Amino acid sequence: MKILDKYILTKFLTTFLFVVGILVAIVLILTFSERNESFIKNEVGTWLIIKYFLYFAPYIANLITPITVFIAAVFVTSKMASHTEIVAILASGVSYPRMLKPFLTGAVIIAVISFVFTGWIIPEANKFRVKFEQQFFADKPYQYTGEDVHFKVSPTTYVYLRSYNSYRNSGRDFTLEEIVDKEMLYKISADEIFWDSTSTSWILRKWNLREFNELDEEFQYQSVNDTLIKINMSPDDFSSQTGLQETLTIPELYSYIDDLKLKGADNIPIYHIEKLIRFMSPFTAIILTFIGVILSSKKTRGGVGFQIALGFLLAFIYILLFIATKSIAEAGSMDALLAVWMPNIIFAMLGFSIYRFVPK
Repeated sequence: MKILDKYILTKFLTTFLFVVGILVAIVLILTFSERNESFIKNEVGTWLIIKYFLYFAPYIANLITPITVFIAAVFVTSKMASHTEIVAILASGVSYPRMLKPFLTGAVIIAVISFVFTGWIIPEANKFRVKFEQQFFADKPYQYTGEDVHFKVSPTTYVYLRSYNSYRNSGRDFTLEEIVDKEMLYKISADEIFWDSTSTSWILRKWNLREFNELDEEFQYQSVNDTLIKINMSPDDFSSQTGLQETLTIPELYSYIDDLKLKGADNIPIYHIEKLIRFMSPFTAIILTFIGVILSSKKTRGGVGFQIALGFLLAFIYILLFIATKSIAEAGSMDALLAVWMPNIIFAMLGFSIYRFVPK
């Protein structure tokens, strides 16, 4: 690595870490102030609070990474421009694309680390964070209120529940039907089912089994004894889904989406969009770094302050655009892949348009 590359890369990465640290600290302080009353009300222990913020900090850091990397690029480049360092670099024979290399190298490093954190590390931390927030910040404990619940637990197996009690992990008026080629092979009915955590199975109470052969003859079996049955359904299917997508690693997201498709669920877009965002966000850091350097590499009359303000303005526009396109994707008004990538596409086009007019 040449001296120039090392110089720019070091300044860029250290500035990025500094900006992230400052913004995360501000968010943590504001969050503590906002939720301190809940901590006191619920008598949350000191260590548990510390643990919560330790898990909360990387979540916030990764959330603001695309914006902080943009601000860092603007700040470093504008400072170099104000000190005529960029003019000196270009005057020495270094081409403008060559000068961009260490900035983009730093952006790629940040993007790769961000992808690993977003895909695996942060979802594991979010499992504790989301559970903590639901336990201590929710107005009241979650209670499943759905009735007449239908599940498709395998390609040929269908389950019905009239009601479900999430406190007792039990359901009433249970029915399981096995249907192949539009022909019912058997049907299991039970007055109640209860979850057995030891065997990770359901206990059937007062159940009966009806079997049908090819001649439509019916064979019926009844039992008053409790019986275990293992199906692709658990109390997790009736638990709060708030923030669940944030707790799943990328492999878990793929698996969960496949499971939802099997069950015929209608909330698949939430998890599909989350998966797309996981792959999109690392590229955001690279695109915004590219734009930040280009916008700030020319010395202006407004000075560093003007360029930083412009950087914040563009970052704010990007956030608004991202929120808008994500909402459009969730509403199903546009193809999810196109909607999620739309901010990056627009800003990439903006970056290359600006690049054409940058003094070489």
